[in-house]
Amino acid sequence: MNELTVKILGQIRDELKATRSDLTSRLDQTNERLDQTNERLERLERRQIETEVRLSTELVTVATAITDLSKVLVDDRKLRSQVANHEARINALEKKRAG
Repeated sequence: MNELTVKILGQIRDELKATRSDLTSRLDQTNERLDQTNERLERLERRQIETEVRLSTELVTVATAITDLSKVLVDDRKLRSQVANHEARINALEKKRAG
């Protein structure tokens, strides 16, 4: 080989080494950013799971409160009916007594 060919091949080799080094550096940076992104996603996933657990717990609490309130309202309606019945009977007795 002549000297010019050897020189050009040497330059090509040097450029390939520089390119490989640059690509390796960029790949390392990309991997580092990917690792950081994965960590953030894992934290986000944990927070989402924690939020879902809290929401589920609160939904159970609300459902229980609604059930309790429903029972109170049903009992109240029964008592209202009973009170209205007693008032009618008292009024009838008072009229009978007065008349």
